[in-house]
Amino acid sequence: MSIISKAAIATGDGGFIIDKVTVADPQGDEVIVRIKAAGLCHTDHDSLHWGKPIILGHEGAGIIQKVGAQVTKFKVGDSVILNWATPCKTCFQCQEGNQHICETNSPVTAGGNGYTPGHAHLQGSLWQGNAIERSFNIGTISEYTLVKESACVKLESDMPMASASIISCGVMTGYGSAVNAAKVTPGSSAVVLGTGGVGLNVIQGARISGASKIIAIDINQQRLDMAVQFGATHTILADKADVGLTKAAEQVKTLTGGRGADFAFECTAIPALGAAPLAMVRNAGTAVQVSGIEEEITIDMRLFEWDKIYINPLYGKARPEIDFPKIVDLYNKGVLMLDEMITRTYPLEDLQQAFDDMLAGKNAKGVIVFD
Repeated sequence: MSIISKAAIATGDGGFIIDKVTVADPQGDEVIVRIKAAGLCHTDHDSLHWGKPIILGHEGAGIIQKVGAQVTKFKVGDSVILNWATPCKTCFQCQEGNQHICETNSPVTAGGNGYTPGHAHLQGSLWQGNAIERSFNIGTISEYTLVKESACVKLESDMPMASASIISCGVMTGYGSAVNAAKVTPGSSAVVLGTGGVGLNVIQGARISGASKIIAIDINQQRLDMAVQFGATHTILADKADVGLTKAAEQVKTLTGGRGADFAFECTAIPALGAAPLAMVRNAGTAVQVSGIEEEITIDMRLFEWDKIYINPLYGKARPEIDFPKIVDLYNKGVLMLDEMITRTYPLEDLQQAFDDMLAGKNAKGVIVFD
């Protein structure tokens, strides 16, 4: 029997409404998850402008409510973390170990040929009598959502659902960019540009990997104070007038013996700073563009001298069934901080306030919680 669910729906013209959707019974390998918490990030706000109605949200955690006949890994009542990059396990990229860019199911790579936000391979939700997509195939800012079994990872912890929900994207992206993509090494130095939710998790990933010097850069002193709490050893308060953060880059070189850092991570999503990490790493260092800038930018090729590596990983190169349990285990051991990252929680009805606070830089992470 279908479930009537209250959800946040992007109207496609920059706005959203809270309305009811009908969630169909799960078929085959599908499950229905009762969402308990949904993390909020800038991509959710961007999705208001994707030009079509969609159910918002791509970070979330909840409890399995119903299962399809072919579901084998979950039962009703299981707690799960949702994952928006659902691997098929059989395509070329999955076989290569790149589950995060699955050619069959990825909502962003579209078979490896471009970016199609909110691309859906499932139907099953109705709004005003018409099928409606779920953002990144999961649509977590909703009381209930229908997803594939492969979009769920069992939660083996009594952690708060709000903390579990942010693993879905922000934590995985930041932590994975440091650990899986850059492979930060013990005793190394790392610079993190932008200390919002993703940047703080890059800092955590670098700390857990054994980096001895972690330099946080931001224009917000409050965020820099939080960066120290999460593992930064040094901070640089940047100036908005510092084009390309060239002055900040000189400070980084001073802190790293004049050579530059071993690793630098851009987590600001500001196109003008896309090349900034290259100015902060040493020769043969690694610069990582974490935030997913998707605009044409001009780069001075001298920034690549000499032997510098520049990478643009998606989703921290996540293998959800492997990485999510590792993150949860690190949390359970008190090594990785999640509870402290959630600045504020909001009921669904206060989603606009949550967006406003996020855009104003008030939150490390804001989370929508459901009764």
